[in-house]
Amino acid sequence: VFAQVLASGGVVKGFAAPGGAALSRKEHEQLTQVARENGAGGLVTFAVLPEGVRSPVEKHVSPEEVAGVLAATGAREGDLVLVVADRVDRTNVALDALRRRLAARLELVPPNTWAFCWMVEPPLFEWSEDEGKWVSVHHPFTAPADPEDLEPETARSRGYDLVLNGFELGGGSIRIHDPEVQRRVFERLGLTPEQTEEQFGHLLRAFRYGVPPHGGIAFGIDRIVMLMAGKDAIRDVTAFPKAQSGADLLTGAPAPVSERQLAELGLALREPPRRPGREEEDR
Repeated sequence: VFAQVLASGGVVKGFAAPGGAALSRKEHEQLTQVARENGAGGLVTFAVLPEGVRSPVEKHVSPEEVAGVLAATGAREGDLVLVVADRVDRTNVALDALRRRLAARLELVPPNTWAFCWMVEPPLFEWSEDEGKWVSVHHPFTAPADPEDLEPETARSRGYDLVLNGFELGGGSIRIHDPEVQRRVFERLGLTPEQTEEQFGHLLRAFRYGVPPHGGIAFGIDRIVMLMAGKDAIRDVTAFPKAQSGADLLTGAPAPVSERQLAELGLALREPPRRPGREEEDR
């Protein structure tokens, strides 16, 4: 299975969960469900026990392959190795969800821990299965780490994200200020010169007047407050959170508006014209 995924351009990744070998079969099934809910096709586990390694695929892998998995993850006796083989994006998302799930279940993160992490130079482009083309990971104005390397498969960007305890607090990037670099990025994204001029001609013309190097970052204050308060969801620290239906429990919105309110705002409501034959459909 792993060889087929690699041959098709996918990846095989995994990690070892300390003490995870003691999890029940039901919990193993729940972990597999977590992987699938996050886009992966499935999950392969290796429980490192005193009597050997137990795995649902043990009949399909050689002892050398098992030893390679244990060595790559640094697994020890009592650990559970989790492996996902799929497209790189699906694999990363699934493993992140599994990591969070096991960190909580096995109490691997000490309470009141503040673990910051800067994520820098992510890929500049990613392949979109839905659109069938290369798209920007962040946005098309993010500066490349190396302006000479704009190959979609290898180009890195000058983007960055600040993460705390697994939650993204903020993200941003250094922006492109060179019109020729910007044109080449648009070209890599599949835009023709005519499309580039029509959609972004004003931007490229402005660049010719000497736009300075610039960048920025935007923080999610609600996430910061959530972590400081020790909560698990943003809605727990939102002053007036909406219900799942989108209703505002404080004001009762959405609610009908009066003609007077519409008049104060200079608004008028008009029903769309009825299509021919719509009366028959309504009946």
